Amino acid sequence: MSTPLTPKSSLKAIWQHPDWPNLKIQGLGVQGALLRARKKQGEVIGQANAIGLQGAQDLIQSRYIQEIIATSAIEGEKLNLDSVRSSVFRKLGVALANDLAPLDKKVDGLVDILQDALESRGHDLSVEKLFQWHQALFPGKINARSRIKVGNFRDHEDPMQIISGRQGKEVVHFTAPPSSSVAGEIAVFLDWFNQTRPNRLADAPSKKLGTQIDGLARAAIAHLWFETIHPFEDGNGRLGRAIVEMAMAQDAQSGEKLYSLSEQMMANRSSYYDALNAAQHGNLDISEWVIWFAHTCELACEVSCEVMKKAIDRSHYWAQYSHVRLNDRQKKVIHRLLDEGDGGFLGGLNAEKYMKITASSKATATRDLSDLLESKMLFSVGQGKALRYYIHVASWTHGLE
Repeated sequence: MSTPLTPKSSLKAIWQHPDWPNLKIQGLGVQGALLRARKKQGEVIGQANAIGLQGAQDLIQSRYIQEIIATSAIEGEKLNLDSVRSSVFRKLGVALANDLAPLDKKVDGLVDILQDALESRGHDLSVEKLFQWHQALFPGKINARSRIKVGNFRDHEDPMQIISGRQGKEVVHFTAPPSSSVAGEIAVFLDWFNQTRPNRLADAPSKKLGTQIDGLARAAIAHLWFETIHPFEDGNGRLGRAIVEMAMAQDAQSGEKLYSLSEQMMANRSSYYDALNAAQHGNLDISEWVIWFAHTCELACEVSCEVMKKAIDRSHYWAQYSHVRLNDRQKKVIHRLLDEGDGGFLGGLNAEKYMKITASSKATATRDLSDLLESKMLFSVGQGKALRYYIHVASWTHGLE
């Protein structure tokens, strides 16, 4: 979105509306946003098919990792990247050489939740599953700040409020329904979520299908609805985004994770919170929230397309120069240049940088670079101290145009 939505914290919360939870979406703006997101989803699927099984698996693994990192970062929690990578690879059954990352039960719990959300796409979401996810989120029944009630809904009498600011100068952004009504609110939400599951009629013909709704819009509604109820003492954001993952997998009828919504939500964190806050106040028309959500999905797909373009470029490059024999130093540098992408290696490569990357002497670096130039795997620009080397990928400009 071009501008963040304006918070409406001075207005009544939507759950206090007499027609709650009859949420409404309408207008050509919603249709256009959903169509644009669908187009990008199609591009991601097409490119994933084009790069083949291994390339698609690499994408799925990277999106898993980014989803786990981002959904925690949104809540202000920084996870160890090596621990996340190790956990994701183990859960996906991929061998990871020299895996020395420390075991982190919280990371494992997050990966378990994401994997279960995707793999359970053909089943209903239940209270029991929400409790299981909550327990996985807080192993040892302790969160980062205090002991909380884990694996059950909140039951305290104090208002559940979303607050920011220093003590004494707090700003209340949102007040959730009282704890006494959480069980009933969740029951209504789960009934809607399960009745609107795509292909439900084929899976359970004896049950009412419910209102047909676009799968992207359904995921947006589910996230907003769950966050509005705010059923747990802590962890609602991460569980709400897990529900989004389940809804998106149900819509795609696939458990393959080809893009990360949380990564984009984190990249636009202020806008994300503003959009949620605006939708949680005022009337029940949440069209602007659905537009924001669809646009976020579109951006997430664009990132995945860029990741896959790099994979395609890398694959073509190695195929083109498969006849060239490289030493370990040269392989390391070529891999580094390919990983950095078009224009990613700031200022280009020179002999000094080559020496630093490979821990080699100037004579060795000069000889290696000369061989790479002769094989046309690299090309050079400039002379003397201004001499720079660039990887010879046909579609890359390196910012030299």
